[in-house]
Amino acid sequence: MTGARDATGAVAAGGAGVRPSRALAWAELLRLPALFTVPGDALAGVAAAGARPGPRTLLAIGSSVCLYEAGMVLNDWADRAEDAAERPHRPLPSGRVHPSAALTAAGALTAAGLALAARAGRPALAVAAPLAATVWAYDLALKHTPAGPVAMAGARALDLVLGAATTGRVRPALPSAALLGTHTLAVTTVSRRETTGGSALAPLAALATTALLARLTARQPTRLPAGRREAASRGLPGLSATGRAAPATRHPGRRPAGSGERLAAALAAAYAATAARPFLHAALNPSPPLTQRAVGGGIRATIPLQAALTARSGANALAVLVAGLAPLGRRFARKVSIT
Repeated sequence: MTGARDATGAVAAGGAGVRPSRALAWAELLRLPALFTVPGDALAGVAAAGARPGPRTLLAIGSSVCLYEAGMVLNDWADRAEDAAERPHRPLPSGRVHPSAALTAAGALTAAGLALAARAGRPALAVAAPLAATVWAYDLALKHTPAGPVAMAGARALDLVLGAATTGRVRPALPSAALLGTHTLAVTTVSRRETTGGSALAPLAALATTALLARLTARQPTRLPAGRREAASRGLPGLSATGRAAPATRHPGRRPAGSGERLAAALAAAYAATAARPFLHAALNPSPPLTQRAVGGGIRATIPLQAALTARSGANALAVLVAGLAPLGRRFARKVSIT
């Protein structure tokens, strides 16, 4: 047996040493800490549609996770030659994961994501299909072009719409999708200089974007989504993921609108605090380490932004659930890099 390289580059030959090293390599390839930024997309989409999560929401989350991880693996497969020069410690250039295995995994994850979306219903599949196409187009063709950040932003926006599609109410989720996509556009633009640094403009633009998004998400809109407005008129908390009225006794955590605005404001502040500081540091000193730290901060800030968007839609308990994913992501990030 030839063995495998561990995180320090040492060879763990044979026996019990191979499996942990191989598992760590795949964890790095999949960027497991970033995985916690995925469920909030679908949940924010359901909340924006004026519904509450249901079985189809779980299928949408599973689809999102598979498509997101397919993109992570395909990204490294497409960049394996570039990483060999700039980041030789990554799983593919270091030889800890074979390129053919990575490409096979990307294909299998994409197929699984589309299958789960199909189980969630035709509207969900109608969103998941262009989402999968965008992921592959970004990694294989668009990443190093001016259209790259736009494609990545579109993918994240579609992921939120995927959650809303399971309710049959896509249009109310479009403003939230646009806000989330704008954040992703800013982070992706910064990431284009992740290994070389040298640009203060992108972090400055991302900092300004963060301030704007925090302000926009800090308050609930004047009019809640139609589903919540209709349910409120009937004394109900909202609609189920299938579009039917949800019994009030089965939706915990409902509070007056004022508390929703306070929660949205607090979560928007948490979003700004997570993203703004590393963006500012990268703007003042656009070195590769600080630029990488800014990208990581921007990725982590996705969770409080999703939570703020959820609270903005009036789903307080669901917003708290989404926000709870952030500490889990930080815990895993201590062992595996998020970028």
